Order: sequence, then C-alpha cells, then structure tokens
Amino acid sequence: MQQNSLYILDDADKGRCVFAGKEFAKGDIIEICPIIKVSSVDRKVIHETGLHDYYFVWGAADKEAAIALGYGSLYNHSSTPNAQFVNDLKESCIIIECIVKINAGQEILLNYIDDTVKDKVWFEEK
Repeated sequence: MQQNSLYILDDADKGRCVFAGKEFAKGDIIEICPIIKVSSVDRKVIHETGLHDYYFVWGAADKEAAIALGYGSLYNHSSTPNAQFVNDLKESCIIIECIVKINAGQEILLNYIDDTVKDKVWFEEK
C-alpha cells in the first residue's frame, strides 16, 4: 500500500514496516500524524489490550496517551533510528522527522525510548 512518499510492507519477523517511497534528507518532515488523545485513566486500561504496543506517551506530565493516525503507530523501533518523533501538544499531532538521510526503499525506524530514561523496550529487538 503506497500513500504519498510512504508505504507499508509485511515482514515475517517484524510485522508491518513503514518504508520511504522517496529520499528524505536530515531535517525533513516525513509525516504529521493527527492523534486520538487517551486519558490517563484509559491509558491504564490500554495495557490490557492489543493497543499497548501502538500508543505514545502524551501530555505535559506524560500521564496520558495518544494513538497516532496515518502511519504513526506503525513505525518499528530501532536503537539506531533514522527518524524521530516529536509530540506537538499544542497542535495535537506527532511529527515524524528524518534525523539521517533515508533512501527510497529504506525502512523508517524510530527509537521508542527516550535516551534520558534508562528504560528498556518491552520486546526483543529484531
């Protein structure tokens, strides 16, 4: 499935993957994802559902959650990402930004964990 400059392919090990349909330069905006905001109460419930692996921490105090629309909740994790996400609380969107050159046909990868936090991802990296 291709939309604009992004497309999805299925990988036997990783599931759905988001790929670049064109070249992106460092600093380019890859996607602006509107979000569905999830309250702090509902965020606790998400952990008991299949949405657990697809939400972003959200809000000024990081107590809420957001489900990113578009391809936003489908980008895979890497400890050496080629893109980053920026939560825009004012505009209620998540911006996916290129941090190193990405070639057409290359998977777009985010680091799910904030480097200032010593948490580890909750799954085995592939």
